[in-house]
Amino acid sequence: MQQSEAIALIEKGITNEHPQHWADLGCGNGTFTFALASLLPPESNITAIDKTQQHFPAFSDNVKIDFRKVDFVNEPIGLNSLNGLLMANSLHFVADKSNLIKQLEKRFKSNPKFLIVEYDTTKANPWVPYPISFQKLDIEFTRLGYKTVKLAQAPSRFGGIIYSALALK
Repeated sequence: MQQSEAIALIEKGITNEHPQHWADLGCGNGTFTFALASLLPPESNITAIDKTQQHFPAFSDNVKIDFRKVDFVNEPIGLNSLNGLLMANSLHFVADKSNLIKQLEKRFKSNPKFLIVEYDTTKANPWVPYPISFQKLDIEFTRLGYKTVKLAQAPSRFGGIIYSALALK
């Protein structure tokens, strides 16, 4: 996915009124990390988290990106006072989504804000073991007291649709 496509998927979920601290869980090579960094206001910070060691070049002087090697499904992320949490193509690796969401919501500065990018499918495969369609995501987050809104969608290069959504409490 090109960075411009990643930006188009998440830009409606970002407010840029003041510096913010976000975490990107399952950041991989940083496609969505850099998209997020391009949208956040100056002096913001992103903690990129992945279970595989990643190396990020300096993005800009305006937004700081730190990397932590953590398996966020099985280990605490070790962050507090977050303004937002990005999960781009990573929630489909989580079997017990409700438990993870409950654990992560304790890490926010105030009202939790989850920005999710996922495949809009219910069919599992080796690369998407626990799929979460938008309908399923809405049910999951609503059950936990969140309001969800679909932000954007686009064709996936792997077939089907990829969507972005915001879940707010």
